[in-house]
Amino acid sequence: MLQLDNVSVDYGSFRALDNVSIRADEGELVVLLGANGAGKSSIFLTISGLNRATGGSIRFRNKELIGLKPSKIVHDGVVHCPEGRKLFPDMSVLKNLILGAYVHRSDKQGINRTLEEVFALFPILHEKKDASAGSLSGGQQQMVAIGRALMGRPKALLLDEPSLGLAPLVVKQVFEVIQKINRAGTTVMLAEQNAYAALSIASRAYVIESGRIVMEGNRDELLNNEQVRKAYIGA
Repeated sequence: MLQLDNVSVDYGSFRALDNVSIRADEGELVVLLGANGAGKSSIFLTISGLNRATGGSIRFRNKELIGLKPSKIVHDGVVHCPEGRKLFPDMSVLKNLILGAYVHRSDKQGINRTLEEVFALFPILHEKKDASAGSLSGGQQQMVAIGRALMGRPKALLLDEPSLGLAPLVVKQVFEVIQKINRAGTTVMLAEQNAYAALSIASRAYVIESGRIVMEGNRDELLNNEQVRKAYIGA
């Protein structure tokens, strides 16, 4: 469904990604594990057209994405929920959500249907739809960020560090929602430092270090890998 083959990215003389090959098949929940700065965000920014690949291929449903405008990539079904949420804090929750549907702006009925689905997934956002996004708690802001991404009607959803800065109970709630989104049919690629929580809901996972994939396997293989446990789980 979504496949990267030997993708490289250079920031000037610095190689951020070095021949990265990963894939997410239809209906999978695939995790990218790695420390801060390992290259997880660079992968997502390159898939979504915000970084320029200097080599390799990125294909979604057998269509090449490299060279397409970010808006076209979203329209084709690949939607990125960025690290740090990137909300508009002075705008209402509702307006932040509606912005996520910009590529579908001519389909008013479809936007309303998707909005109802988002409110069903996050009832608190319906209650706070007129509040400014900046007034919400960190967990609620993350719900807005995920909801905004869902407004783009993703077939493949890229979630970058959704647990960052959240309390453990909120992390649990967010990951339950991610699992629910995946079970409803959306392919998910999840970049996370919280290895245990991420692997607990994953189909498969990749470990990235210094812009290179150094390990891959299914959930159980990586949960039980001593090197992964020491580096990312603390056990």
